[in-house]
Amino acid sequence: MLIIDGDCAFMIGAMERDRDLTLPLDEIRAAPASGRNWVPGVPDTEAVVSLPEFRRGGVAVVVAKLSARIYRPGSPLWGYRTGDIAYAMARGQAAYYQILDRRGEARIIKDTAQLTAHMKEWSDIDDYSNLPVGMILGIEGADAILWPDQVREWWEVGVRVVSLSHYGVSTYSHGTSTGTKGGLFSPAKDLLQEMDSLGMILDVTHTSDESVRQAMDIFQGPVLASHQNCRTLVPGERQFPDELLNRVIERGGVIGTSLDAFMLYRPGIDWQNIPERLPTYAREEVTLEDVADHMDYVCQLAGNSLHAALGTDLGGGVGWSGAPHGIDSARDYQKLIGVLERRGYSEKDVSNIMYRNWQRFYETWLPRAV
Repeated sequence: MLIIDGDCAFMIGAMERDRDLTLPLDEIRAAPASGRNWVPGVPDTEAVVSLPEFRRGGVAVVVAKLSARIYRPGSPLWGYRTGDIAYAMARGQAAYYQILDRRGEARIIKDTAQLTAHMKEWSDIDDYSNLPVGMILGIEGADAILWPDQVREWWEVGVRVVSLSHYGVSTYSHGTSTGTKGGLFSPAKDLLQEMDSLGMILDVTHTSDESVRQAMDIFQGPVLASHQNCRTLVPGERQFPDELLNRVIERGGVIGTSLDAFMLYRPGIDWQNIPERLPTYAREEVTLEDVADHMDYVCQLAGNSLHAALGTDLGGGVGWSGAPHGIDSARDYQKLIGVLERRGYSEKDVSNIMYRNWQRFYETWLPRAV
């Protein structure tokens, strides 16, 4: 079965961890250590994705994120000193995806016709080894959009999805690890209106509860949650309460279940102290059954299988040790099929969750043609 991954900050493995993601995963993991990567303590053995691994796992499309935060006092994670630097770094990340596209390793998908043709190409054969992996570009946290109407420049680059915040306070809203009550900042309304006029998609992931409520009141266009789990199952501000899950469902959106084990660990973690969360639990305490619980929860809220999907969040900031037990690489996403089938999900329901919901959503909301 084909898979669409609704969230993968793929470029982080390349640009921050200096990995050649065109190589098979075993070669990436075996690369000699040289102290080259920017993120200390993240060895190449942590890699879970590469383009060959996506092909081996039938991952036809990923929503490939650009991520560049401004650092502000109190932020739980690193960031850049200025918006100008964040913008330049995000443009560099986009250039990386563009090079992969030019080489035929990837295919940047900008419109419905391209997505439909790409999915047909993957559906018509059994051997994916020579096919480009589809990539729909998204911005995770909007600090790289320096002023609201600059979103039009990002549209020309190929970006089709934008979230307002990531970790900490952004230019436009409160986000994860800032509590759930803080809302939008004044530039957000203009940005959302510019996005609306373009047909840009709003990703409400990583955004505080109050910011999501306010944004969805202003923004009239398509809404999704690329990698967002359920607060009823796992406590913490990083998850969504039923109210917000339902609002996404009511808008016809899709909710991608994250494979970040921190979001699946039942007791929850301290989202205000993210760097200290690693020793919280043994990897074996989070399994694919926990992933399926969140997918099933969304299906029960919706009353159907049309809004649950996969948004792994793996391959960027989250590596092998941060994935559920049973996930060694992107090839193992296929294991979720059996987990859902054992719960009584039909082949149609499983295919909805694994790829058809994302395909249907993007075929509906991407521009007809560029």
